[in-house]
Amino acid sequence: MPRAATTTDAFNAVAEPKRRMIIDALARAGGALGVGAIVAALGLPQPTVSKHLGVLREVGLVSVERAGQHRVYRLCPEELKAMYDWLKQYEQMWTHQLDRIKQRAERMQRDAASRPHRTT
Repeated sequence: MPRAATTTDAFNAVAEPKRRMIIDALARAGGALGVGAIVAALGLPQPTVSKHLGVLREVGLVSVERAGQHRVYRLCPEELKAMYDWLKQYEQMWTHQLDRIKQRAERMQRDAASRPHRTT
C-alpha cells in the first residue's frame, strides 16, 4: 500500500523527524520564530527548513506572517491538540505496562531483601 502524502494530515507531516525538530524549536521559542532563527537553531540549510515549513503550513500546524521582508512562523497548538487527544486514549496501555514493571521490580527487591545473607 502506498504511503499517504505528507500534506494530507498532521500525522503524516510530523512523521518526518526534521519537521518535529522545527515544531520543537518553535515551542521552545514560545511559539514563533523567523526562518533564519529556525535555520540557526537547527543547523539545517534554509531551503530544507523552508520546504518543511511549507508542509507544516499546508496541514495547519504552523501559520506564517510577514514582518517586513521576513517571514515569522507561528506554531498552531490547537492543531497539535487533536493529535494529543487521539494518542491520549492509548496512554492507559503504556501506563499499565509501566505499573507492571514497577510492581515486578519491587517484588524482586523485597524477595532479595528477605533472603538470608551468606557470608564467605
